[in-house]
Amino acid sequence: MASFLYRLGKFAFGRRWLVVGLWLAVLSATLVGAAALSGPTSDAFRIPGTPSQQAIDLLRERFPQASADGATARVVFAAPEGQKLTDPEYRTAIERAVTELDQAPQVASVTDPFQSGAVNATGTIGFAQATYQVQGAELTEPARDALTAVVETARGEGLTVEVGGDALLANPEQGLAEVIGIVVAAVVLVITFGSMVAAGLPLLTAILGILIGVGAITAATGFVDLSSTTPTLALMLGLAVAIDYALFIVSRYRHELALGRELKEAAGRAVGTAGSAIVFAGLTVIIALAALSVVGIPFLTQMGLAAAGTVAVAVLIALTLLPALFGLVGRRIAGGRVRGLPARDPEGDTATPSFGIRWARTVTRRPVAALLIAVVALGVVAIPAADLRLGMPDDSTAAPDTTQRKAYDLVVAGFGPGFNAPLTVVVEAGTSLADGVVEQVAQSIQGLDDVATVTPPVINPAGDTGLMTVVPNSGPSDSGTEELVHAIRDLDGTVSGAAIGVTGLTAINIDVSTTLGDALLPYLAVVVGLALVLLMLVFRSLLVPIKATAGFLLSVAATFGAVVAVFQWGWAASLFGIEQTGPIISFLPIFLIGIVFGLAMDYEVFLVTRMREEYVHGSDAREAVVSGFGHGARVVTAAAIIMIGVFTGFILSPEPIITSVGFALGVAVLFDALVVRMTIVPAVMTLLRDAAWRLPRWLDRALPDVDVEGEKLRHRLDMASTRDELSTDSDRRDHTSPRPLQPTGARGNGEHSGD
Repeated sequence: MASFLYRLGKFAFGRRWLVVGLWLAVLSATLVGAAALSGPTSDAFRIPGTPSQQAIDLLRERFPQASADGATARVVFAAPEGQKLTDPEYRTAIERAVTELDQAPQVASVTDPFQSGAVNATGTIGFAQATYQVQGAELTEPARDALTAVVETARGEGLTVEVGGDALLANPEQGLAEVIGIVVAAVVLVITFGSMVAAGLPLLTAILGILIGVGAITAATGFVDLSSTTPTLALMLGLAVAIDYALFIVSRYRHELALGRELKEAAGRAVGTAGSAIVFAGLTVIIALAALSVVGIPFLTQMGLAAAGTVAVAVLIALTLLPALFGLVGRRIAGGRVRGLPARDPEGDTATPSFGIRWARTVTRRPVAALLIAVVALGVVAIPAADLRLGMPDDSTAAPDTTQRKAYDLVVAGFGPGFNAPLTVVVEAGTSLADGVVEQVAQSIQGLDDVATVTPPVINPAGDTGLMTVVPNSGPSDSGTEELVHAIRDLDGTVSGAAIGVTGLTAINIDVSTTLGDALLPYLAVVVGLALVLLMLVFRSLLVPIKATAGFLLSVAATFGAVVAVFQWGWAASLFGIEQTGPIISFLPIFLIGIVFGLAMDYEVFLVTRMREEYVHGSDAREAVVSGFGHGARVVTAAAIIMIGVFTGFILSPEPIITSVGFALGVAVLFDALVVRMTIVPAVMTLLRDAAWRLPRWLDRALPDVDVEGEKLRHRLDMASTRDELSTDSDRRDHTSPRPLQPTGARGNGEHSGD
């Protein structure tokens, strides 16, 4: 692989205008596709085959008029202080709003709060429930505009009006978070290289990569339903890895130039060595994200594939566009010097002890103490993870200034939290006596714990299926509501043999969370197994993969602990602008495992391959750790700081989902890169000594040699260089030495013994 990438780097350098032109053409095509093909995003987290989805399928067949899987809009009305909704002027305004909403496009039905009893006892707050014929992603702009117009008209009558549900989509906006990440990356790159040109190349290629990746995802929304968070997650990850991958190749290119290589040769060697590690690191991220598809959850599959595609683009750009840009800037790679900063070679000679060298020597002198301190520290941070609770987003987790959150708070104030978590119960009696059977089921449900009210059942025209709404006492994210859903389902078959199903947004979210929680450990096992196999291929070792995997698990556990402490327990929540704590978004742990696995392998490869190089070149085990760490620590630290800056910038997002993902990824990189890889790795490698690089002969023969660190490539190029030098010296001697005498009997044809 290293030899192929070496040739690819030289080709891109030599055909720089062709490569740049092709990438600009790809960018133009994706931007045009995004503008022409983009469609609406969807926030519907549904999983085929779950109990709630089965109930929806039954309702679609028996109660098509109910539009069970359609979008909903809960329009909440609040009277001015000291007034009541039953006052004639406000009652007239509400009834007019209900009538207008009932006539709006794509609306299936609307409940009148005065007829349905949806006005609280004091008469100050009430709500109308609109159900649409289609899901939220399929609502047209006229339908959304009509809803907005109804709300604005009612507000003009002096009422406070807010809207909950999924009919009004609040798509996350990009802007400030990305700017913060790019600014942090720019500062770190300038400090690392001491050159504006060298720092600018990773930023330029990263911006190009995310434009292509996000453009392709936006174009894909015209063909498939994607979550509104999918482009943001892909952008977040793509920006971070694109800058990091470019950083590693630019760093190696500068190092090769410092060794006196010719420009084209330096580009080829940089791509052949650092590029090999990037291919492996990128491949691990791509595989881990794409493997989310085996979980069988559609929206998670889409997120994983979208993010994986963005990472693939980042890898391809680093391997092709970056060496082409080397050809364009030429010797100006160290240009744009910043006053006060030397034009650094981040992987330069370690004879002058850098901080990395000093740190490595400190760790290797006291490996047991360093290992214990790091492991205990991460273990303490991981303790809150034992209380991890998963949930799906609802209006209670929306940003405080959104109409969805305001509507949720008004309902809580007027009716209690349970009215934000209504459960739709469908009863399949299978007989013509469904009326009595459904009534018995309603009475049984009324006797369960945490039930606030049960609406009178409605029987379908065929008389074999009933429908009712159950309102719990607890909110949509409370454990009591989840227990109630399971309790109702446990009644299935116990009342005259009736089949009982529970659905609705709250039940759907509970089922999604349960499915994701059940998939967490199997997916973790797949990722851990993958890590062991891939690292054995890279390092030709058994102990190094085990050590790397154990470090990855420590990082994941500590990250979960930090997320639970902040977002679930509320520790230091105000520092991150978090006003509402609650369960962790259900897909975060499994998504986080995939990403952290890939990033952990990034840093493991870039650090440990340098240690392996030193060991192969004859250094003893401990000195190989120190020297290899010294070569790679500066670049890995810079890469980690950039990733932390990019990820934590998204904490400022108004969307709670994006905030939690940004925080989780930021602390994950902090723990893995700066604690596990910078402390635990050198400590364990020191303790393992020569045993770290041993592999049974039979396994060594069975595993293909992928030469990720490019050792074979360097050996071949060095041998070729030596032969060229010897040939040059020989030619020089041939032209400067006296012509030898011809032996007796030699032909007079000009031949001599030197020919």
